[in-house]
Amino acid sequence: MAARSTRDKIIDAALDLAGRRSWESLRLHDVAAELRLDLNEVRAHFREKEDIVDAWFDRADAAMLAAGTGPGVADLPARECLHRLIMAWLAALAPHRHVTRQMIYGKFEPGHVHYQFAGLLRVSRTVQWLREAAHRDAVLPWRAFEETGLTAIYLATFFYWMRDESENATRTSVFLDRLLGRAERLTQSVPGFLGPRRKTGAPPFSAPKS
Repeated sequence: MAARSTRDKIIDAALDLAGRRSWESLRLHDVAAELRLDLNEVRAHFREKEDIVDAWFDRADAAMLAAGTGPGVADLPARECLHRLIMAWLAALAPHRHVTRQMIYGKFEPGHVHYQFAGLLRVSRTVQWLREAAHRDAVLPWRAFEETGLTAIYLATFFYWMRDESENATRTSVFLDRLLGRAERLTQSVPGFLGPRRKTGAPPFSAPKS
């Protein structure tokens, strides 16, 4: 197993310390002390505590993309493929779910408008990678339609998951499947809507025709 980088050690230490206390009370000097680092060594990797949040979600994005490269994933029905990818994203965050929730709620505090704007960009970036991993190839106007729908599904599932105490997030899995099923039915009911195409030629959220 490859040795962890200093950057990864900082992320892990921050999450572990926040789990013992809270994300709000965590300070970067605590992380430096935990790892026996100089503060400048921490600053070389993270300009502020909020950058660790972004790095934590980068890990989830990477796990989602790795899940999308598994054998046969690209050939799955779109509904099943998207379900697998989103659940892989959540599974990467699961070891620190409570801290993740604290990170998100902290962004909604008054005076954190700059963090809220950055959070919107973060959501957009993750949804774009989700579309890439699922081989969504729509162009305007259907691309905008799909992005809006996927963003709503992703956010609803994420907020549901943050409160889900079920083993292996089974309730979240069912909730996500229900949302994707509704999206599937909606796109099939729009007159004249062919939707974005995958390599299989399937419309969004539906199984490829045999």
